[in-house]
Amino acid sequence: MTPSKTLQTGLVHGGYTAPPGYKACPAPIMRASTVLFENVADLRTRGDGWLDRSTYLYGLFGTPTSYELEARLAELEGGAHCLLTPSGLSAIAMVDLALLGQGDDVLLPDNVYSPSRELGEWLEGKFGISARYYDPMAGAAIRDQLRPNTRLVWTEAPGSVSMEVPDLPAIAAAAHSQGALVALDNTWSAGLAFRGFDHGADIVLQALTKYQSGGSDLLMGAVITRDPELHRRIGTAHLHLGYGVGMEDAYLILRSLPTLKLRFEAHDAGARAVAAWLKQRPEISRVLHPAFPDCPGHETWKRDFTGAGGLFSVLFDPGYTEAQTDRFVDALRLFKLGYSWGGATSLCLPYRIQAMRTVWDRPGQLVRFNIGLEDPADLIADIEQALAFCSQQEP
Repeated sequence: MTPSKTLQTGLVHGGYTAPPGYKACPAPIMRASTVLFENVADLRTRGDGWLDRSTYLYGLFGTPTSYELEARLAELEGGAHCLLTPSGLSAIAMVDLALLGQGDDVLLPDNVYSPSRELGEWLEGKFGISARYYDPMAGAAIRDQLRPNTRLVWTEAPGSVSMEVPDLPAIAAAAHSQGALVALDNTWSAGLAFRGFDHGADIVLQALTKYQSGGSDLLMGAVITRDPELHRRIGTAHLHLGYGVGMEDAYLILRSLPTLKLRFEAHDAGARAVAAWLKQRPEISRVLHPAFPDCPGHETWKRDFTGAGGLFSVLFDPGYTEAQTDRFVDALRLFKLGYSWGGATSLCLPYRIQAMRTVWDRPGQLVRFNIGLEDPADLIADIEQALAFCSQQEP
């Protein structure tokens, strides 16, 4: 009998067992392009190893290193199947190309990750797939936007810039009642603070570039499913797109998984401390952090989530110009200017949010923070000096 495991223990002791000959405490880095067969009969009976991970066919489809990573990520999310891709965006594209065809319709939340919005526009122009946008706070009311040809509904929990938390169970129930599938980008919670399948998602996606890596040093994505037929449909797209990942990168993520929960909780604690301090500042009109009561969807977050990670945004008082908030960002010393999150280094980015949304009626310049693993007191001191600098009279 295999004893039950807590989430943290599962991150250290995965359930995957490599074939005989592969046994070590750290996962081995098994590189391969050509996989060798014992004989012709062996070659001809390997079957669908490219999909079911029961055997090996070619390095593009994986080695024991990537198979172990897939198995552990599926376990983390409560799924059954996992496919690795070269980036988070490639994972999104693979799902779209696997499930949508000419004449189909896809719904995207209006706060969707910008490259995903651009991908939707490309699908519409290139393949005749209509991509439409819905209010991320629609909940069950999304039913009014579903069409007979709506095949897929994307969700982000929360939106990675404006931080609205959607009611995924209500969205999923409405979509499923009309025969549409629901895909969740669960990168913000790292699969730790929110269980997508338990709340109605059919597909859960992760950008492993973020918390799973933890080092800001690699790109990778993962698509996780429970349903075998859905896995086959997406796996067929994975095959035809020729997606593969490097085994060194897969190893780096495997090495980081045992500390994932510990790092996530440290990011969460630091972010709440910094956000609480910012909430008291006169320069800031609103803190967009799901754990704070005035963030859109906070009640849903409180009901469905167990943590928050390190990413949140703020709105400056409307009296501050874009030039002033740009000066604020440039004046930061510990915070670096760059995309992504989940690494040890804190980041800060200004966004022209009005240009990113179909509907946005909240005044003030938006700035997003990723709180890394530095001492929150040092980060607060850095923000304080930058606020003082940006508040100075412009020359």
